[in-house]
Parts: sequence; structure tokens; C-alpha cells
Amino acid sequence: MTQTVLHIDASARRQGSTTRDLSADIVSRLTPARIIRRDLSTPLPLLTEAWVDANFTPPNSRTDEQRKTLALSDQLVQELKDADTIVIGLPIYNFSVPAAFKAWIDLVARAGVTFAYSENGPRGLLTGKRAILAVASGGTAVDSDIDFATGYARHVLGFIGITDVSVIAADRMAVDPEAALTAARTQIGQIAA
Repeated sequence: MTQTVLHIDASARRQGSTTRDLSADIVSRLTPARIIRRDLSTPLPLLTEAWVDANFTPPNSRTDEQRKTLALSDQLVQELKDADTIVIGLPIYNFSVPAAFKAWIDLVARAGVTFAYSENGPRGLLTGKRAILAVASGGTAVDSDIDFATGYARHVLGFIGITDVSVIAADRMAVDPEAALTAARTQIGQIAA
């Protein structure tokens, strides 16, 4: 049973968003004991030189200002650590992920915190979790040669240790929205809680 879900919505649209509707449906079917919400329509800050400097300063050598600079990133990482399932509503914008989702990735993909380097290459530190992506697009077929969002999201999640990733696709909504939504709802119905 899912205990804690981190529910992330990356759509800029707060109303009428297919990915928001699908991700909410997924979360409700999981019936978690706790839900952590992260709505990326409220913009996250982009990385700055001060953030990079703070991130690469050893934790015990950071100034108060550097700790303050990393506070939001630390909170986002803690949300991932606290969750056993991550549900992400992820629209495809211009063949890729929304800028807001990329900003989230930049704040949570941290060497020594969510992944570590070794002689065998990088190793994700957030293991034992699963992710469910609710992906929607206007004309891009999920996992096609022009879908740079779904594979990227899988890769980044795997990079930080989350390798159990399922995709619920409501793709090509501009072509046949009814069929796309029906297919997605069928996929959601097959998710084991």
C-alpha cells in the first residue's frame, strides 16, 4: 500500500488541464495515508551562481546565507525522500518538459544528496520508490522520436534512483481527445495501489 504520495503538477494551466485531472485521479486511486502537494504553476527559482556555489560548498562549511539559498532545494529533496510514490502530471510543451519541471529537476538533482558519483559512474540515492507520470500532449505521440519529455523524465528519475516508472499517456489530444482520454483512464484503472 502506498503510504505517502508526492503529487507534482507541472502544467501551467490550473483549470482545464488534462495532466492535472489524470494525476489527481491516480492519487485518489492510490489512497495514500499522506499526500505532499507540489504545484509547479507557482514558479520555482532558476539556478544562480550563488545557488551553485552554496551547493558545492561542503555542508559544514556553508554560511547562513548559503543555507538560506539552498533551503527550498532542501525542502524539495525532503519531499522526495518522504514519499514512496511520486505522481507527476507532465504535459509535453514544444516536444519537451515545461520549464517549471526543468527548474524542479535542477533543484533536486544534487550530487551527494540525491545521487553520488563512483568509479562505476553515477548512482541514484533515492531508491525503493516508484513514479507514475501522467503525460499529455496535443500532437506528440508519447515515446515517439519527437517526444523529448517522457524519456527525459524517466532518465532523470532513474538518475536519482527512482527506476520504477510507469507512464499513463493521453497523447495526441489535438487529434482525438476522446480516444486519448479513454486510453489514459484505462491505463489508470490498471495501476496497482
